[in-house]
Amino acid sequence: MKQLFLIFVGGGLGSVARFLLGKWVQNAAMGVFPIGTLTVNVLASFILGVLVGRFFENETLKLFLAVGFCGGFSTFSSFSNDTLQLLQNNCMAEAFWNIGLNVVLCLLAVYVGIKLN
Repeated sequence: MKQLFLIFVGGGLGSVARFLLGKWVQNAAMGVFPIGTLTVNVLASFILGVLVGRFFENETLKLFLAVGFCGGFSTFSSFSNDTLQLLQNNCMAEAFWNIGLNVVLCLLAVYVGIKLN
């Protein structure tokens, strides 16, 4: 039960942080490209990379931060919806940039986070 509570609280905090940061970045950018979701996903990937080396031995922190917070903070479903919206609005270049940037930058962010350990 304690494990589920840690994931629940971490996920809730991550979801609220995702919403606030994503909206703030998107509003600041004022464009059609989903930069808010991209920013959140890259940051979540970086945080997870940093956590991999530092806290994965500690089960409590792993559940709260990695599974809970990062799981709630990053959002594959929003990325998928953003991409579909771009495709449906005939913004093909933006859709493919969104796919490429999310995949490449998130992988790079995890790698850099791990290397910082």
